[in-house]
Amino acid sequence: MEPKPAKYFVAFLLADPTLRSAVEAEIVSALGAIDGRSAMSEWQQSKYYAAEMGAKLWRGFLSFKALHGADQLAAIKLQTRVIENKFRDTVSSGRRVNLDPGYLDTLKVVLASTKNAKQRVYLNSGIYAEAALVYHHGEFHGQAYTYPDYRTPQALEFFEQTRSIYVEQLRQSAIRSSQP
Repeated sequence: MEPKPAKYFVAFLLADPTLRSAVEAEIVSALGAIDGRSAMSEWQQSKYYAAEMGAKLWRGFLSFKALHGADQLAAIKLQTRVIENKFRDTVSSGRRVNLDPGYLDTLKVVLASTKNAKQRVYLNSGIYAEAALVYHHGEFHGQAYTYPDYRTPQALEFFEQTRSIYVEQLRQSAIRSSQP
């Protein structure tokens, strides 16, 4: 039996919130129509990107209507890296956009990364994956290693809503496939 397709999302950090429309247009050209969008909020979880992107960053999440196989995660991460490079600062060559794709299914939220860590599994092409959130007792829960910004009420609400859309998509797909 073939696994169910996954629902993809992109978490983004922007150095300039006015870049959102242009960044979304690039992402849509790569991943298709957006069906979920979080509000943007100031990102204050860490100073990790401050030297490259600046001290004030904006976080948001997007989800995509089309479902794809979980095996597409590495390829999608590579596509988002190309998009990041399109928005590099022409003077410093630093990123102004950080895009982190992932997918969810009914049981978990999986993130892609270019960095290895003890909880990450190598996929291919220099890309790793980790299950950052798991779903049980009717909601998503973080792991000991889950990034703090994926545990915020805003992020958890986004993933709960995205999971609801995904479950309905699976239900509709099952209805269509059972019809003669």
